[in-house]
Amino acid sequence: MADIQEDNRLGRFLKDRRAKLDPAAFGIPLTRRRTPGLRREEVAQRANVSVTWYTWLEQGRGGAPSADVLDRVSKALMLTDVEREHLYLIGLGRAPDVRYQPQEGVSPRLQNVLDALEQTPAMIRTHTWDVVAWNRASSAVLTDYASLPPGERNILRLIFSDPRVRNIQADWESVARFVVGAFRADVVRAGAAYETTTLVEELCQLSPDFERLWKDHDVLASDDLTKRLKHPVAGWMSLECSTFVVDGRADLAMMVYHPASAEDREKVRALIDAQHTARSSASRD
Repeated sequence: MADIQEDNRLGRFLKDRRAKLDPAAFGIPLTRRRTPGLRREEVAQRANVSVTWYTWLEQGRGGAPSADVLDRVSKALMLTDVEREHLYLIGLGRAPDVRYQPQEGVSPRLQNVLDALEQTPAMIRTHTWDVVAWNRASSAVLTDYASLPPGERNILRLIFSDPRVRNIQADWESVARFVVGAFRADVVRAGAAYETTTLVEELCQLSPDFERLWKDHDVLASDDLTKRLKHPVAGWMSLECSTFVVDGRADLAMMVYHPASAEDREKVRALIDAQHTARSSASRD
């Protein structure tokens, strides 16, 4: 009979994470220990499970653990989100349910990625479609988010309440329907249905169009699409829109609007230059 430990990935992972924890960080007296890290009984106590059950978990006995047990063990071992997901995958064969964790801002490295797209409008939005980061091209071509209060940097609010944003859309109805359908899907995926109730109620009161589209219950994926705009300065332009989930930040998505043609790229470049000139002149005044 093969040793049960040979295929016990869950047990090996738990034992490894346990060994890497410092007992002193948890207020545990530094008594003489044969092995580094926390003891099984200390993890079991922190997870509020029996020592016998936790021991069986590490030994690969007792059947598949429940999601509740894995969550408690995850907290006991101070696992990161990535480690928690790995725990679920090897323990239950699936990823954990999404936990909505509202966060503000992005890392400097992620902002650098946006800034590197010098002539391609790009932004980072949350699952509730709040814009939390953007580049110069996005400000020049789409919306100058820096000029808006943080609470108003929401794509849905702009689509349904800002006449300028509405008027530059070649087909506002299609854009609005797409945004509402993709928003609905994102909210459920993020586990944020409860947290967005106030926003949905506000938008329903603000815009009959939003209320109408919301009641259609359409659910759409953020697939690639071509956005046709009539910019007040540059005129008609086409932008190929792609959406990417940010690695390590499941609550964020990057929206990239790549100019569809050489003519469109030139228009974007001209708008960026014009914005830069205007801001330089304003700073000198």
